Amino acid sequence: MIEEAGRIAKLTEGDERPSAVVVAVQLPGVSDGELASSLAELERLATTLGLDVIGRVTQRRARLAPGVVLGEGKLVELAQWTGGTGKVPAYQRPGAKTAADDELEEPDADEAAADFADAPAVAPPRRAKVVIVDHELSPSQSHNLELATGVDVVDRTSVILEIFHRHARTREARLQVEVARLRYLAPRLRGASGGGDRVRGGIGGKGAGESALELDRRRIRDRIAELKDELARIEGGSQIRRERRNALPTVALVGYTNAGKSSLMRGLTSTDVYIADKLFATLDTTVRRLVPPTEPPILVSDTVGFIKKLPHDLVASFRSTLDEAGDADLLLHVVDASDPAHADQLAVTRSVLGEIGVDTAPAWLLLNKIDRVTPDERLALAEHYPAAIHLSAKSAADVAALRERLLEHFSGKLEEALLEVPWSQQKLVHAIHERATVLSEDHDETGTRIRIRAPASVIADLTSRLA
Repeated sequence: MIEEAGRIAKLTEGDERPSAVVVAVQLPGVSDGELASSLAELERLATTLGLDVIGRVTQRRARLAPGVVLGEGKLVELAQWTGGTGKVPAYQRPGAKTAADDELEEPDADEAAADFADAPAVAPPRRAKVVIVDHELSPSQSHNLELATGVDVVDRTSVILEIFHRHARTREARLQVEVARLRYLAPRLRGASGGGDRVRGGIGGKGAGESALELDRRRIRDRIAELKDELARIEGGSQIRRERRNALPTVALVGYTNAGKSSLMRGLTSTDVYIADKLFATLDTTVRRLVPPTEPPILVSDTVGFIKKLPHDLVASFRSTLDEAGDADLLLHVVDASDPAHADQLAVTRSVLGEIGVDTAPAWLLLNKIDRVTPDERLALAEHYPAAIHLSAKSAADVAALRERLLEHFSGKLEEALLEVPWSQQKLVHAIHERATVLSEDHDETGTRIRIRAPASVIADLTSRLA
């Protein structure tokens, strides 16, 4: 069981990046652009995992082939990338032996060459050690593809699960990922080649007992139950913290993975949140105060990113983490405007939020990375999303403008005021800097003159303290 769960981890051990080939079937209703976008995303997932994608194999079909996903010719083409036979041996009951066994064990070299002769010509730069399929595979499909290719075969779900496993930092995130991995693994356990060995069962050794496969599955069920109990205790503390914050205005950043949520979080809160140009860099919800601080404080939370075909077990496991978005007073949908597939990504985000029931709060659409977009593309975006906010999380001016809009939303329209702070009350200067945006600051013989922009309630409070 442990070996099965850590198979991808073993593939990417060491300094060398294992080579991989990606596989996808273009089903009816999937356009060429959607297929290309999905494959490009799968390749980014593989790169995040430490694999080196060297090729693609695609086929247009009405449905996935029940046993091996691809048709016979494409299966042979895929085998050229891996050095496999491109054929799935006929199933034989474990332990059974036929008269032709000796011939089947050593396939004839001429026959293998003939199989390849009918396949499309492919000149792989080097052999792929891993096959990544852009669909969720059944246990039999995965097993048959491994027999045909001679290398390890993983699907999109297992790649995402392994990335989540590597990037989880807090105890809660690690437990959530482990639950999802075990749920994915349980139906995919395969028995040993013998298949029938059983552990003696019952009091006094009577009864058939359990097979090794059944024991592994029971251990997984028991382990999931333990993890859920521990998660319930941790989530109880998280719920208490959320209830304490309910009285404060809260903003939640939601969106597709690598859309720039963490960069925007750093700009709004002036904190050192983890930022990396890779998928699922952030899995743990972070809550910080908007800076400069307001009265009352406005809280900003950064949530886990979404992706196409996000495994349902992961969505279920991270439901408590995503509750931060459900409790927010305002959702900021962060979209990578420079990504050609941004419309699909926004649809995925809204779909997942609707699936877990946290899409009822007011929402603003933020078209991030606008600095990477051409002027013509900006006009098209403005026409398609007339209410969206255009910004770059790396632009201090853009982030400051968003901060002011947030202040207006929660505290009322911002106003400008000139405050004169005598030398005897200089301690108030620090409070002014904390609670308002300082536009200018001068000093003379009477004290400090500060021009600020802040909500009317903040200006009134500061004025009364000076009086």
